[in-house]
Amino acid sequence: MPHALLLSGSLGQGHDVMALACADSLSQRGWTTGTRDAMRLLGRTAGAAGEGVFRRMLAVPGVYDAFHFSALRPGNQLALLADSAARRRLAPRLRRLLDEEPADLVVSVFATAASAVNQVRAGRGPAPVHMVFCTDVTPHRLWVHEETDMFLVTSEVAACGVRRYRPDAEIAVVPPPLRAGFYTPPTRAAARAEFGIPDDAECVLLMSGAWGLGPVAEAAEALAAAGPHVLAVAGRNRALEARLRDLERRQHRVHAFGLTDRVPSLMAAADLVVTSSGDTCSEARALGRPLLLLDVVQGHGRDNLQHELELGHAEVSSARPHEVVRNALAALTRAGVSAPATPTRAGWEKAFSDALARVGLA
Repeated sequence: MPHALLLSGSLGQGHDVMALACADSLSQRGWTTGTRDAMRLLGRTAGAAGEGVFRRMLAVPGVYDAFHFSALRPGNQLALLADSAARRRLAPRLRRLLDEEPADLVVSVFATAASAVNQVRAGRGPAPVHMVFCTDVTPHRLWVHEETDMFLVTSEVAACGVRRYRPDAEIAVVPPPLRAGFYTPPTRAAARAEFGIPDDAECVLLMSGAWGLGPVAEAAEALAAAGPHVLAVAGRNRALEARLRDLERRQHRVHAFGLTDRVPSLMAAADLVVTSSGDTCSEARALGRPLLLLDVVQGHGRDNLQHELELGHAEVSSARPHEVVRNALAALTRAGVSAPATPTRAGWEKAFSDALARVGLA
């Protein structure tokens, strides 16, 4: 029975979602799979330090923009040094893991993991096939390496981004896979009944990634004061969740959630999804919900936001609460809920099968 190792990274939840999608599809094909977090493989101290540095860069306006556009995208000396430092710690541990858990396929959905696999493959004999799956619209330099057999991306723009660094790369453009619940979402009426939202009320889903970036609590309070019910999701941000729970007790139109697997129902209940740029956008589109995108994710988030606007049925706002309210109310009047697209797994599964066949793993 073939076995696949999937390498994710705990900076946000998007990497984990893509790893899970690949694992589910491989399991349906008779594969066994194992998923590892590259940040944890770095070790507790190094992993925590790496996450801390990333959070601090995001917290200061312009810092991560500068690092992303001036260092990561061109792959300058600073970016290569940072990548080398992480790779030196990760590659030996990954090599031991592959010795203990031999794999026919490795799928990297995290740039640091892709770099480490590249080094491991370059230094051993027979090696597993290596796929890199990046959902950013413009993959930066550290995603792209010579020892990668196949790149999975979700747009032609991203394919061009990969070829910028490796013109001969094998690339498959695939539809964004969805979490299972989005293939069988509840009806709007059923979802509203689940959360106690009146059928005739306006309802907004407000979320900003697993870290709850930006002034989510302030925006939730201002939106609810303006009239709509607000389904506010904190993700893994416990401090934000506590603030939302307190707000919920004071404002009956606020409905607070932490990290939850009920997002398909939350989207089905909403008339508008207010969120940061990321994989959540594909999920909202699958359910026919218009988007209001918060410009809160620096670096790659700027590119992803522009791409989502180009795809249509989306607006953009700063994260300043009064501007979120103004834009959300206007979006609610312009864009009623469209009919769900009735998403199926067929497009993703066919594209994934074709990619596997191209690397000899049909």
